[in-house]
Amino acid sequence: MALAPLAAQAAQAAGGPLTTPAALGNALDRAQAPVVLDIRAPRAFESGHIPGARNAPYGLFRGPAENPGKLVSEAHLTEVLRGLGLETDTPVVVVHQGSNQTDFGSAARVYWTLKSSGLGDLAVLNGGMNAWQDAKAPVGTGPAAEVAPSTITVSFSDEWLATREDVQAIVEGREEATLVDARPEAFWKGETKHGGAARPGTIPQSRYFTHDRWFGPDAPSLIKPDLVRELAAENGFGDGDRLVSFCNTGHWAATNWFALSELAGIEGVRLYPESVVGWSNAGLEMANVPGLFQNMINKMTGKY
Repeated sequence: MALAPLAAQAAQAAGGPLTTPAALGNALDRAQAPVVLDIRAPRAFESGHIPGARNAPYGLFRGPAENPGKLVSEAHLTEVLRGLGLETDTPVVVVHQGSNQTDFGSAARVYWTLKSSGLGDLAVLNGGMNAWQDAKAPVGTGPAAEVAPSTITVSFSDEWLATREDVQAIVEGREEATLVDARPEAFWKGETKHGGAARPGTIPQSRYFTHDRWFGPDAPSLIKPDLVRELAAENGFGDGDRLVSFCNTGHWAATNWFALSELAGIEGVRLYPESVVGWSNAGLEMANVPGLFQNMINKMTGKY
């Protein structure tokens, strides 16, 4: 299927959904400059950040330690976004460290959360703070300046959200969609598991597409927009598809959601935020993929 034009070509104040250090630097010189939202820990922020950035550590957008993928409440998000001075029409660029492919998931998850909270002009800085510094762009130090609080009230949209009940409906055949496991193959096969998961394996009826495939080998912290479109088409992801991205805690899965929804422009892509940790601890069925293959072999060979 033909893919929609790359959403990154849209003319937004934030340069979204994926921007570069050069484009962000130009945007910051404009009258309607975007807010730079640095999601790193305070110590990292204070040691060097984009001038004028606001600090909002990733943990503010995550659930409790035993289930970090769980959605935080609308009241909590309202308090956080008010403290950051953000309104629904505020252009925002999300900045992570840019250490590797896994690190990108934090920026994608915050982007997804902000979009679901009603903010419409969003971008992620490709390569994060590392790319900004590699570009020899200006860097500030010390704590973030205080900002006037906003009056935003978050009403969290379910347009890009798949709940546990939604996933159950897919597994049971009551809803038609493809479950896409963003974890490395060993997790999908049940050869290893997240420490918070009750059992190894994957959600039944899923296929896997690892989150790191969107990144080029020459620059592993940079997502490749052209590669996104090519890989999406090669793997049968296209317009009209209903996709649900999951992983262990909705971190790696956020990268798949971002690539397929925001870059490839496929409508109807949703994120299951609590993913396998939440699913398995709810006592729901897990699929052990090698076991399924062995069962098929046993049936074919008449062993049972």
